[in-house]
Amino acid sequence: MAASPQETNPVRPGARAPVVVAIDGPSGTGKSSTSKAVAAKLGLRYLDTGAQYRAITWWMLTHGVDVNDAAAVAEAAGRPAIVSTTDPAAPGITADGEDASGPIRTQEVTAAVSAVSAVPAVRSRITELQRSIAASAPEGMVVEGRDIGTTVLPNADLKIFLTASPEARAERRGGELKAKNGQADLAATQEALLKRDRADSSRAVSPLLKADDAVEVDTTELTLEQVIECVVTLIVEKQRA
Repeated sequence: MAASPQETNPVRPGARAPVVVAIDGPSGTGKSSTSKAVAAKLGLRYLDTGAQYRAITWWMLTHGVDVNDAAAVAEAAGRPAIVSTTDPAAPGITADGEDASGPIRTQEVTAAVSAVSAVPAVRSRITELQRSIAASAPEGMVVEGRDIGTTVLPNADLKIFLTASPEARAERRGGELKAKNGQADLAATQEALLKRDRADSSRAVSPLLKADDAVEVDTTELTLEQVIECVVTLIVEKQRA
């Protein structure tokens, strides 16, 4: 069974001071894979903040809320109970007690999540939830998303911003889609990623931005293993400081 946000994993032998790490960046840069692996290596908790926005979007879609009506979305923002588990080996999320880990990855949710997450009432509600979860991990936590270093946890011990070329991001995401569906249109995938970038970067509340004090890591030419080791090194150096 996946651990609850209040449960903890033993910190690995030799681990140093607890650390809260914010990992931001657009889709296709390797945030999720990197964040989970780094948290597991260092005995930290892990929080996928994007899953929370997807979960509330999925809940609204299944409860008949018009996701293109900002007022309707705002009115419903406080209704679902969104619960994240923070074990990097088995992260999960529920909405009103129903497992949403699979449903939130559908194309329908992907197409609607930018509109829902742009509503201030949604961002306020989810940001408060994220801060509460991050504060509940005495051993430290890796928190991944799009506005963690700038808005959610501006005082995070370490901020990392992952980037990659549009072509590399599309190829990675296309590989994921091909593995899942047996096919992928790279041109369409790249356009979808760029459209999401535009929506996330231009929203009025908590846009996707690199924090001034974030360490930027370009993953275009790096393997996943190299990115993981780079981030682990940055965290260990911070813990030693």
